[in-house]
Amino acid sequence: MSGIIGKKVGMTSIFDEAGKNIPCTVIEAGPCVVTHVKSVETDGYAAVQLAYDEKKEKHTSSPLKGHFQKAGTTPKRKMVEFTTFEDEKALGDTIGVDLFAVGDFVDVAGTSKGKGFQGVVKRHGFGGVGMQTHGQHNRLRAPGSLGASSWPSRVFKGMRMAGQMGNVRVKVQNLEVVKVFAEQNLLVVKGSIPGAKGSYVIVDK
Repeated sequence: MSGIIGKKVGMTSIFDEAGKNIPCTVIEAGPCVVTHVKSVETDGYAAVQLAYDEKKEKHTSSPLKGHFQKAGTTPKRKMVEFTTFEDEKALGDTIGVDLFAVGDFVDVAGTSKGKGFQGVVKRHGFGGVGMQTHGQHNRLRAPGSLGASSWPSRVFKGMRMAGQMGNVRVKVQNLEVVKVFAEQNLLVVKGSIPGAKGSYVIVDK
């Protein structure tokens, strides 16, 4: 499996050959630079480190400056390791959207939008108490009973309750590549992907 780092541009829709309107997501993918090639002999495992998105040199630490200079590139914001690259890569190689073709299926991973502390109706899809029966006054979105009484006298771990929602790593699998714009470094995939506009995503082939 090969991959690339990108940014979520936003969503749009296109018409297919049958005239069906398909929701799509536009990803600005690459160009990414190979900044480190790890091997089993030196690092204990094989991997290719890619870097993406320009960063000002004054905001880069000295060790990272040397790291990027060794690869012959400017400082970057995002670095990701890919452990299963199909082709052999050398330090300083550039990888673009031409890695993908129309009809390919990809997995896209990103960080979902953070929604803060949410109740059980929004977080887990509970229906609420409903119809204000059994003396319910203003508790229509309450979670209801949490467990038994004398035994076990506690709430089991994993109980679906209110809490932090979103802001976690999410991977969406088997999204079809609809269009590839190599000159603009754009990739159009069918369906939605996690994250807000401008957030980093990892596209695996």
